[in-house]
Amino acid sequence: MKITRELKTGVIAVLVIALFIWGYNYLKGLNLFDGQIKTYFTEYSNVQGLNTASVVTINGVDVGKVVDIKFNNSPEKRGNLIVEFSVENDFEFSKNSIAKIYSTSLMGGKSLAIVPSYEGETALPGDFLKGEIESDLFSSVSEKLNPLQAKVESVIKSADSLMTGLTDVLDVKSRESLKSSILELNATVTNFKHASANINKLIVNNDEKLTKTLDNATLMTNNLAKLSDTLVNANLGLTIKNIENTVDNLNKVLAGIENGDGTLGKLLTDEEMYINLTNASKELEELLREMKLHPKRFVHFSLFGKKDKGYTPEEEK
Repeated sequence: MKITRELKTGVIAVLVIALFIWGYNYLKGLNLFDGQIKTYFTEYSNVQGLNTASVVTINGVDVGKVVDIKFNNSPEKRGNLIVEFSVENDFEFSKNSIAKIYSTSLMGGKSLAIVPSYEGETALPGDFLKGEIESDLFSSVSEKLNPLQAKVESVIKSADSLMTGLTDVLDVKSRESLKSSILELNATVTNFKHASANINKLIVNNDEKLTKTLDNATLMTNNLAKLSDTLVNANLGLTIKNIENTVDNLNKVLAGIENGDGTLGKLLTDEEMYINLTNASKELEELLREMKLHPKRFVHFSLFGKKDKGYTPEEEK
């Protein structure tokens, strides 16, 4: 049987088309020779660099590829990205499983990992799995450094404000005054050192005297303790009580005198008695003055027992 040129051309064209289709799907991550392929869907707001032909893994084993990434046309989820991925393995998992985007290297390559769950209804091709994004090293460091960076910037601003304030306050005159104060402080510290050295020297030179003084103080303390014991044994409380009784009696006597009780009280409070005593004192003073000036009026003396003829005013003259 002779094969015509047209047949050869048709066969070659079919093979080229089939090869093209196979190559296109292979580049998309689909191998047409692997039999029936199961595809699932998940959704993200940001795919973090995930692209078609990215590897899909389960527990670290490659089980498929990312087939397609397209925008969600739903008005409620506008801007979200729907990721279609294939699973060439017969491994079964439930609809509660998670499709997580993770970094495969420090260079930022992304892959899709299925975190399987075995509870609930088994996932079928075409089902949607919950999508999550795992923070990579740089994202984690960046998230932790962002608050620290804000705090550092705040501290730097505060330090800058402080330095500006210090510059405004510490003008040339203030800096000179501060320098002078520091020098005076150094001098004070030096003097204190000298004084401390002198005190130490004084203590060393008078160590024996200080020891004696402390011994005397101890002896005095012991004597005071003995005196305290003596006062306690001497029934000091009874003595103080007797003194209190005496003071009470004295207060009663003074109160009686103030109230006019008794002779002394009447003498101090009776005005008439005071006037009488004053008059008697005056009369006694006049009598003594009269006796001093005219003693013959009051004293009569005769050597021979002659009777006194009586006093006449002319005799005084």
